[in-house]
Amino acid sequence: GRLGILIVRHLKRLERVILGYLEVWDGPEEDARLGILETLQCTIEHAWPRMPCRLPVLLKALLKMMWDVHTDQGSTPESVRAALLQGATECLILLDRCSEGQVKALLEGVYSSCEENRVRECIRRVQEDT
Repeated sequence: GRLGILIVRHLKRLERVILGYLEVWDGPEEDARLGILETLQCTIEHAWPRMPCRLPVLLKALLKMMWDVHTDQGSTPESVRAALLQGATECLILLDRCSEGQVKALLEGVYSSCEENRVRECIRRVQEDT
């Protein structure tokens, strides 16, 4: 419906906003990042055909965020970390579905070079999604 049209029309700007939010730690509750992951899921669902060309940028931002969440030894509670990783994983799964498996292919290299179990676990979930 209308939301889909709005999202597609403003995709470029929306993408900048999403990427900006993904980069910034915003306190232990991480409300902004959790919210933006939901926004991204919604965007992927509405702008499905237009997503594959944005894969590299989004993939890099999501992986970087997952890495940051994992390595950040700050005050973020475990439950919030888990929610962020979960949200990012769901975005990756959606991106993989709309790009007919391109994300799985792109993640293969990451998986083999990644030694962080939690991030590996997220990648594995994407790769096992059918």
